[in-house]
Amino acid sequence: MLTLFLAAALVATPAPKPATNTKCPVMGDKVNPAKSPKVVVRGQEYYICCKGCDKKLQSDPDKYLEKDGTPKNVKK
Repeated sequence: MLTLFLAAALVATPAPKPATNTKCPVMGDKVNPAKSPKVVVRGQEYYICCKGCDKKLQSDPDKYLEKDGTPKNVKK
């Protein structure tokens, strides 16, 4: 029964949109897509500069992201 429930949950969860950011949304440092860690927030992946930024971004996404998901530190 538990296996069926977990399988259904996995099927129902859409894959996150891939990360495209070039700067960490939290610290503003450059990120390297080949090496930088990623975090998923609101169905979108973001590259981050270090492990500490994942908790900050997940705990207060409105501080670092625009309503459309664009990092606030991106030049307009």
